[in-house]
Amino acid sequence: MYSLDFTVIAARMPELLWGAAGTLLLAICGMALALVIGVGGVVLRQSRSSMLSTPVKVFVEVIRNTPFLVQIFFLFFALPYLGLRLNPTVTAIIALAINGGAYAIEIIRGGVESVGQGQREAGSALGLTNGQVFRYIVLKPAMRAIYPALTAQFIMLTLTTSVCSSIAAFELTSVAGRIEAETFRSFEVYFAITFIYLLISWVVMLILKYAGGKFLFYPAK
Repeated sequence: MYSLDFTVIAARMPELLWGAAGTLLLAICGMALALVIGVGGVVLRQSRSSMLSTPVKVFVEVIRNTPFLVQIFFLFFALPYLGLRLNPTVTAIIALAINGGAYAIEIIRGGVESVGQGQREAGSALGLTNGQVFRYIVLKPAMRAIYPALTAQFIMLTLTTSVCSSIAAFELTSVAGRIEAETFRSFEVYFAITFIYLLISWVVMLILKYAGGKFLFYPAK
């Protein structure tokens, strides 16, 4: 009969915490780049030129309709045949950014399109440039409207980092897999990282909540 032994977890907890730090690093870097891709993609998609908007539409459809595992395998295993070889951690960050960026484009686009044309025209009438209109009249109110959905997507992206263990990127699941292989304590290891992932999700939620309150929802001066 299987006998539980959590002393293994206590002894290897420093390794698991370093793995959790690796997961947070992947998640934060991936989210930051995904947000840049999201905003930039929306700007290009709103363009009247099909040469700018069409590639963005194709990008969104391809990424949203293919598995993340296939995407990260393509970056890690296929690109070296084209002469581009990346280490696992960099590959994981790029894959997370591309995947999260595709979803961010659609979420942000929904918010941008909810801003009425009259508000944009009012901004132009006040003498604002097109860039200022987009930044202050369109993007900021749009981000306020879609921030809960964007937060949920980014938390999902945080949990998706576990897939990065498939290319041996340094993160929590890869560390847990190594410990499990060495100790054969599957239940204890994966029981422990379940709660660590819950903690990571809670930390990310607090970070995003703070960032939203700091940059989006503070009282206007």
